[in-house]
Amino acid sequence: MGLDSEEEADLVVIKDEKAKAGTLCLHSFSDLTYVSPVVFLYLLKECYKHGNLKATKKFQALQYRVHQVLANKPQPGPATFIIKCLTVLPMFGVYGEGFSHLVISALRRFFKSVSEPTSVEDMSSARKLAAQFFLATVGGSLTYDEKVMMHTLKVFDVGLTSIDEALSVSEVWQGYGFASGNVFLKQYISDLIKSKSFMTAVTLLEHFSFRFPGETFLQQMVEDKDFQAAERWATFMGRPSLCILVQEYGSRNMLKQAYNVINKNYLQQDFPELYHKCKESALKVLAEKACWDVAENKTRGDRQLLKYLVYLAMEAGYLEKVDELCDRYSLQGLRKAQEAEIAFVEKSFLRLNDLAVEDVVWVDEVNELRKATSFLEGCRVVGIDCEWKPNYIKGSKQNKVSIMQIGSDTKIFILDLIKLYNDASEILDNCLSQILQSKSTLKLGYNFQCDVKQLALSYGDLKCFERYDMLLDIQNVFKEPFGGLAGLTKKILGVSLNKTRRNSDWEQRPLTQNQLEYAALDAAVLIHIFRHVRDHPPHESSSETVQWKSQIVSHMESPKKLKKKPKCHSTQTSASAFN
Repeated sequence: MGLDSEEEADLVVIKDEKAKAGTLCLHSFSDLTYVSPVVFLYLLKECYKHGNLKATKKFQALQYRVHQVLANKPQPGPATFIIKCLTVLPMFGVYGEGFSHLVISALRRFFKSVSEPTSVEDMSSARKLAAQFFLATVGGSLTYDEKVMMHTLKVFDVGLTSIDEALSVSEVWQGYGFASGNVFLKQYISDLIKSKSFMTAVTLLEHFSFRFPGETFLQQMVEDKDFQAAERWATFMGRPSLCILVQEYGSRNMLKQAYNVINKNYLQQDFPELYHKCKESALKVLAEKACWDVAENKTRGDRQLLKYLVYLAMEAGYLEKVDELCDRYSLQGLRKAQEAEIAFVEKSFLRLNDLAVEDVVWVDEVNELRKATSFLEGCRVVGIDCEWKPNYIKGSKQNKVSIMQIGSDTKIFILDLIKLYNDASEILDNCLSQILQSKSTLKLGYNFQCDVKQLALSYGDLKCFERYDMLLDIQNVFKEPFGGLAGLTKKILGVSLNKTRRNSDWEQRPLTQNQLEYAALDAAVLIHIFRHVRDHPPHESSSETVQWKSQIVSHMESPKKLKKKPKCHSTQTSASAFN
């Protein structure tokens, strides 16, 4: 079976001594009748070694070629030929392990693609050799990882009879007194369990249909956090073991793992209370991430879960979400509880009034934009943040940045980027360029790389987002993470930010009063954190902060134009103005 020149072109290159350049070496292995496994592997090694593709691509190309050439009369048959290749591969050093996976996967692919891939005689011979290969690997005379060993047993369908036969002719194992393959394998599996190689043990137990480990085996795997092996073993053993596994997870409060096993194996009726608890836990995780719409969908109208979601919204201070849920699902009985929560919430989180912000201005007209630009150009320090509507569809394009908050310590402007861009993109471009590229105004952000990237993707034709000057990412001033901006605010100002509205609908117009306050707070709090950093410079031994001036980015290109991460340059001459 030959390959046409176009198919061969991506296989290999070798050195051309005269031209001193890569030239194609075409070798289709058109007849393997007289090609030994060693020669075959040597040719594969040379193809890989001199290939001009990246490693993964070369591996895939060679796997495809091996799968094809297994039809070209390898002797005494494709299955036996491949197991002989595996036996001699260790002599190829660093290529051995990777090539072992390559030839096994190629043979598996060959078996699937051909109606009669090989003869009974070839498969029988290969199975015997594969059993010997397994014993040699266990004994250490062949060095392979456990995955190769397991794949070999499966591909060549090695059973207990083959292991019995291999033991009877093995000089190495005869002296150990194993009466049968059954005894040998049980001892080997017990040793694997003792050494905590649980997945290999489970794979062997499945392959040879052994069921000898007791309940403690499941407990061992759970305690060692090898959940994948535990679930595979319980699935093999059946429903009683799956129920034991769920009980183990439940007793350890491992609700996510319990939920997955219950759902996957239809055990909801066996564990109604635990299942409900798991669902509540999942809702709490979503609420903590401010994914309220996703959490609501997950309730599927279950009133118990909806009430719990309302409680989470109360706890988070998301009072408009409480109203929304109570109205939509007629949860009138929760109104009094809501009123009782309001006073507690107001004391628990930072409010805009606490920062003495005098005014929050919504900007969606050109005249207001010009006034905002004039005001901001006169500020020495401004805080900047952005918001956009979340997109919960995996793999889909992110929504455009909806608003940008820019402000001083007393006045915050919230720019409706979507409307301003649609109405007057050139004026928006000019105004934002004056602010973002100003060398006299220090711009503060938090994890601003994310905002920069999203702005460039949302409004790629605007020049204002191509370059930033005098930008200080507050996150970079602190050596240790504090749990986002909310955690940092708690650390510096003693009270946290309420982030429950982070994933709300930022494209709705008008925004709610709570959304406006949330947006304004994110910009205003940056200035207060900066003041703390500026007024409390770190000592040389400080483990919390670094010199903030050294973290100012004096010039940063848009991520669309930069391949490397932008570097921070010291701008102490300019920065001295902000002391």
